[in-house]
Amino acid sequence: MVAELSELSELSVVVVGTQLSAPVPGGTGRYTSELLRTLAATQPSHARFKVFPVASSRLPYRLLARLWDRGLPPRAPDAEVIHAPTLLFPPVRRESALVVTIHDVVPWTHPETLTPRGVAFHRRMAQRAARRADLVLTPTEAVAEQVRRLVSPTAPVRTVPPPVWPLDVPADAAAYRLAVGVAEPYLLFVGTAEPRKGLDVLVAALREAGPRVPDLVVVGPRGWGDIRVDDLAARAGVASRVRVLGRVDEATLAALYAAAAAVAVPSLAEGFGLPVLEAMTLGVPVVTSDDPALLEVGAGVPLVAPVGDVHTLAEQLAEAVAPGRREALAAAGRRRAQDFSAARTGELLWETYAHVAGDRRPRGSRGGTQSTGR
Repeated sequence: MVAELSELSELSVVVVGTQLSAPVPGGTGRYTSELLRTLAATQPSHARFKVFPVASSRLPYRLLARLWDRGLPPRAPDAEVIHAPTLLFPPVRRESALVVTIHDVVPWTHPETLTPRGVAFHRRMAQRAARRADLVLTPTEAVAEQVRRLVSPTAPVRTVPPPVWPLDVPADAAAYRLAVGVAEPYLLFVGTAEPRKGLDVLVAALREAGPRVPDLVVVGPRGWGDIRVDDLAARAGVASRVRVLGRVDEATLAALYAAAAAVAVPSLAEGFGLPVLEAMTLGVPVVTSDDPALLEVGAGVPLVAPVGDVHTLAEQLAEAVAPGRREALAAAGRRRAQDFSAARTGELLWETYAHVAGDRRPRGSRGGTQSTGR
């Protein structure tokens, strides 16, 4: 594939950036942002990319979603490759190759964690992608297998992990923690507060573990489902032990990761689980559920509890913060995190774009093969 990339005279790519303006961008918004950062950092000299629609001309997110759900304009601009980082993508000219990232299959495996409207929308858009895409990307092999089985795309499915940029811990990290009222020690949860994240299980485990584990700090925006962590904590009788910060800036997030006693990721379902890697990169012990994608990313390093198992989660959190365990878990996590990098993901992405563009080019054109005509 590297040869193909160098042989193409020029490669034009358009990335659909609509998720950046979503009411709650969530993990896919962060993926889109980091994807653009990575493409810019690893861009070959003969390749170019741009974001569509540009910020100054974006229609409101909900209106754009309704239009694209019906296959209506605004149409994607001319480019050899259109990459949609989510299931929301514009009408694409047949001359362009379409790459779509499917992050998870939650609408099929855990529909109860989404609204009925959300389930219908995501299934419909996934089936549209399955018919139209020239290539489907997934963040893990676990999701790739699920996509092949549940979505059945006509195009190939390839796993390319999300770009993972090391968090830059500020020199005065303690001041950042003090500014948001967080004192050590503490457990940390990072993610959007929504039903599939397992926050109810985590709060219940905090209660069961009692003084064996430190207090809990929750970082991230509120999503759908009216998940109020403060209310969950009050009903569990641990309101004084839970601090909800909501969104924080990147420096504060890095400062919070760096001093956490452990990071908890008790999700019912994930496509990748970026907090797992962010924590391991900084040498922080991690406890996850046994969701297949989380197991794949963790590769045996995090401590694991079955999905929804309050008792085991409490025991594993206590184990993660036990004296003498942190050092071993931290060292193993750092080693595993070295398997992921933004540079490697950027290389894979540009190779992927070159490959699908080459498949679209007529036989005899430089670096290309016979068009599939799809």
